[in-house]
Amino acid sequence: MSDERGTVKIPKKLIEVALPLDEINAAAKREKSIRHGHPSTLHLWWARRPLAAARAVLFAQLVNDPGYERELGRGVNKEAAEAERKRLFEIIKKLVLWENTTNEEVLAEAREEIWKSWRETCALNKKHPQAQELFDPDILPAFHDPFAGGGAIPLEAQRLGLEAWASDLNPVAVLINKAMIEIPPKFAGRPPMNPDARKQKRVASEWKGAAGLAADVRYYGQWMRDEAEKRIGHLYPKVRVTEEMAEERPDLREYVGEDLTVIAWLWARTVKSPNPAYKDVEVPLVKSFRLSKKKGRKAWVEPVIRQDGSGYDFAVRVSGEPELEGTVSRQGGVCIMSGAPMDFEYIRAEGKAGRMGERLMAVVAEGRRGRVYLSPNSEQESVISLLTPKWKPEVPLSGKAAVNVPLYGLNTIGDLFTPRQLVALTTFSDLVGEARAQVLADALTAGMPDDGRGLEAGGDGATAYADTVAVYLGCQIDQLSNHLSTICAWHINNEQLKNTFARQALPMTWDYAETNPFSNSTGSLQNLQERQIKGIHSLATCSFGLVIQANATHQDISANKVVSTDPPYYDNICYADLSDFFYVWLRRSLKPFLPSLFATMAVPKAEELVATPYRHGSKEKAEAFFMDGMTEAMRRLAQQAHPTFPVTIYYAFKQSETKGNDTSSPGWESFLEAVLKAGFTVTGTWPVRTEQTAAMKTGFNALASSIVLACRRRDLSTPPVSRKEFLRELKATLPEALAEMTASSIAPVDLAQASIGPGMGVFSQYSAVLEADGTPMSVHDALVLINRELDSYFSGASGDLDADTRFCLGWFGQAGWKEGLFGDADVLARARGTTVDGVREAGVVEAGGGKVRLMKWSEYPDDWEPETDSRTPVWEALHHLVRVHQCDGGDAGAAALLARMPGRAAAIRQLAYRLYTLCERKGWAEDARPYNELITSWGAVEAQTPAMIEKTPQKTLSSYGG
Repeated sequence: MSDERGTVKIPKKLIEVALPLDEINAAAKREKSIRHGHPSTLHLWWARRPLAAARAVLFAQLVNDPGYERELGRGVNKEAAEAERKRLFEIIKKLVLWENTTNEEVLAEAREEIWKSWRETCALNKKHPQAQELFDPDILPAFHDPFAGGGAIPLEAQRLGLEAWASDLNPVAVLINKAMIEIPPKFAGRPPMNPDARKQKRVASEWKGAAGLAADVRYYGQWMRDEAEKRIGHLYPKVRVTEEMAEERPDLREYVGEDLTVIAWLWARTVKSPNPAYKDVEVPLVKSFRLSKKKGRKAWVEPVIRQDGSGYDFAVRVSGEPELEGTVSRQGGVCIMSGAPMDFEYIRAEGKAGRMGERLMAVVAEGRRGRVYLSPNSEQESVISLLTPKWKPEVPLSGKAAVNVPLYGLNTIGDLFTPRQLVALTTFSDLVGEARAQVLADALTAGMPDDGRGLEAGGDGATAYADTVAVYLGCQIDQLSNHLSTICAWHINNEQLKNTFARQALPMTWDYAETNPFSNSTGSLQNLQERQIKGIHSLATCSFGLVIQANATHQDISANKVVSTDPPYYDNICYADLSDFFYVWLRRSLKPFLPSLFATMAVPKAEELVATPYRHGSKEKAEAFFMDGMTEAMRRLAQQAHPTFPVTIYYAFKQSETKGNDTSSPGWESFLEAVLKAGFTVTGTWPVRTEQTAAMKTGFNALASSIVLACRRRDLSTPPVSRKEFLRELKATLPEALAEMTASSIAPVDLAQASIGPGMGVFSQYSAVLEADGTPMSVHDALVLINRELDSYFSGASGDLDADTRFCLGWFGQAGWKEGLFGDADVLARARGTTVDGVREAGVVEAGGGKVRLMKWSEYPDDWEPETDSRTPVWEALHHLVRVHQCDGGDAGAAALLARMPGRAAAIRQLAYRLYTLCERKGWAEDARPYNELITSWGAVEAQTPAMIEKTPQKTLSSYGG
C-alpha cells in the first residue's frame, strides 16, 4: 500500500480472513441479559455494543492473520497457517466469555498476541521513512472511537492494553466515556478517602484498580441517600395494615399492625367523563387493571362504582378475574361510569387543556415472601396533594422525543414527572454538590495532594478527585430519573418497575408506577448504587484514557490511531432528542464542576449526524446532510487511521424497501456510499450478534446482528472494471461467503444484510464499476445485483433437494398456505419430477375437490415417527422440526428430533434459510418468524444433537430425498 507517507507493508489481520463467529455471537447474546457488574450500569445509553463483540473485533483487528507469511513467500504451508489460526481462535473463545471480562490471565495472553503482531509489523516496516513515528516496536498505537456513544468499544480497547481515546458530540455520551475510560486509570490503585475506610487502616496496595474509587462512591452515595431521607423521607410514608384491611383480604392477616415499606405507587391518569351526567367525575385511563400474573400470586384492581353514582373507588383483589381488562386500547378509551366512548381526539384535547389528572390505583409494598398489593387510601394521596417543587426542567421535548407525549399536553421534560418526583430529583441533585464538598474536605484531611485543578482542567489531585466522585453520584441521579418518571410502568409478569427507556422512545403511559427511591427494590437509589459500584469494579485501569467532545466530521484525533466505531444509523435513533431527559439533571448537579461540558441549556442537535427531516426541512435535505457529514467523517478516518490496521465499523440497518423482487434500504445505501466515497474499500464483513433478539419474535424487520465492516484505504491507482467483470467476480465470490455464513447459523433475518458485505467487498475494490454506457454503477444498483445473487444462490441450492420438496417450494411461492387449483399443482408437480398424489402420500399437502393446499407445521401430527415414515421429504422434516421447536419442545426437543434424522441437518437448515428469504420477499412476517427462530437457535440445537443420538436407538430411517 502506498500513500503520501510512503510504501507500507501490511499483513492481513485476522478479521479480514476468519473469525469464530458462533462463540462470539453466543457470548454477545448471553451478555445482553447480564447487568450486575456490567459497565452499562453506570449510566443508560441506547444500543450499546456488547463488550464481548467489541473485544473480539478489536483483538482480530489488531492481530495478524497467520496466512500473511505465506503471502510474503516465507514458506509457511497452508496447514501450519490454519493450525495457528485455530490457536488464535481459542484465545478469542476464552476472551469473549463473560467470566473472563476482568480475568487478567486471559487478558494478558491476548495482549501478548497483540504485541507480537505489532512487533512483526514494525519489523516489516523498519525501513519506512516514518518508521520511528509509525512503527516503534516499543509503543502500541493508540485507539480512537469518534462516535463513542456508550463507550463499550473504547473500554475494550483499553482493556486490551491500548491507550484509549474517545470522542462524541453528545455531552451525555462524553460524560459516560469519562466515567468509563478516563477517570478510572487516573485514580487507579489509590485508597479511598472517606473516614470509615481510613479507620480500617488497610494497606494501600490492597486497593487495586478502581476499588478505592468504588468504595468512596458507595460511602458518599450512601451519605447522599441518608441525607435525602432526612429531608424528604416524609413524602414516602410506609403503609400500616389494619384489621379492617384484612377482613376481606386473609392474605394480609399476617401483616396486621405492621408498617410496610412501599415499593411503588400505581397511578391511573384521568380525564373528565364525556358524559354530561358525570361531567365532574375524573375517569381513569388504564391499559390493564392487572397487577400480577404470577401463579398463586395473582392480583388486580377493581374500579367500584359508588352506589350514589358520585364516583368510584379502587379496590385490590387477589381472587377471581377482572371483568374489565382496562379502559384504554388502540381504539381509544371508555368511561367506567357510563360506558361512553372517549376517542383519542377527546383525550388529547383534555390533556392539552391541562385537564389530565391522576388517581392512586394501588400501593405495592414489601412483604416477607414477595409483593403485597394494597388498596389506596386517602393518607397516601394527601401527603403529596399540596406539594410544590422548587425547580422544574423546562427544556422542551423535541424531535423523536416529542412524537407521542406532547399530544397529551406533556411538552417539557419537567412534565414527565410528578411534583413528588421533581422534589426528590432536585433534592438528590443538590446533594451531589454537598457530597463533593465533603469528598474534597476528607481527601485533604487524608493528605491527598492537590494542585487546585478540577477534572475538566486535567487535574489529578484532591479537587479533581472530588469532581470524580461527583460524576458518579450525578450518574446515579440520572439512573434514578430513568426509574422515577410518569413514563414508568408496572411489569405484571415480573412484578417490578419498567424504566422510562424500556425502549428507545418516550411512549405515553396511561397507568404508571412511581417508585420509592428509599426502598431497596428495583428502581430505588440503593439498588441503582449497588449496581453502579459493581460496574465500576469491572472497568479497565491498565491504560491511559482521554475523552473529548468533538464532531466526527471535524476531528483530527484519529491520526495514526487504531479506529473502531459504531456510527449513527441514518435516521434510526436521534440520541440528542432522547438524551435531553438525562442532560437536564446532569447539568443541574455537575455544571459547577464541568462548566464547559454543560455550557448549553440542552444537548446540541443541529450537528447530530442523522437524517431527520424535521431538523432540515425535507427528506431530501436531511439525506444530503447525512450523506455529506458521514462521507466527511469516513474520509477523515480513511486518511488519518494508522495505515497497517483496517478500520472496523459497526452498522445495523435493516434493508426495508422491496419493489418487485429487489430489496434495498436508503440507510444502507447512504452509509455505504459514504464509506466508498471517503476512499475505503471493504476487506471483510462479519455479522456479529449485537442487538436484543426479543424484537425478532414480533416481526422479522428487526436485526439481531450488526454487520462489522473491515475497511482499508483504497489504492487510488486501482482501475475501473465493467459491469460484466463485476458480475463474474460476484458470482464467484458470493456463494462461498454465503456458505460460510449459513454454516455458522447466522440468523436468516440478518443474512440478506450480511451478504452485502462480501458483495460490496468486490464492488469497492475498484475505482468504479462501469455500466455499458460508461457511467459508474451506483451503490443502489450494486445492492440490487447483490440481492439478486442472494436469491439465485438459494434457488440454485433448492436444485439439490428432493422432488417433493422442490414442488412444495414452488407451490408455497405461488399460494403460500392457501388453496390452489389442482390443475396448476399437477403441472408444477410433474415439472418437479413428482405427483400431487405422491406429495399427499408424504403427508405435507391436502388435495381434494379440485383444490390443493400445503399443510401448516401446526397441523402436522404430534406422534410422527421419522424412522417408520417411508417418504420423508426435507420439507416435511423441516416443518416437523419447526413444530417441535415452537410447541414447547424448544432447543432440546428439536435436538432430540434431529438426532432421529441423521444426515438431514444441512438440507433442513438450507431449506429454512430459503423459506425465510421467500417469506421476507413476500412480506409474510408471521410465516417467516418460526424459520428465523429455528436457525437462530441452530447452534444450540446441533450442540445437543450428539448427546441425543447416543440416547436414541438407531432405527432404519427412510432415505427418501436424503
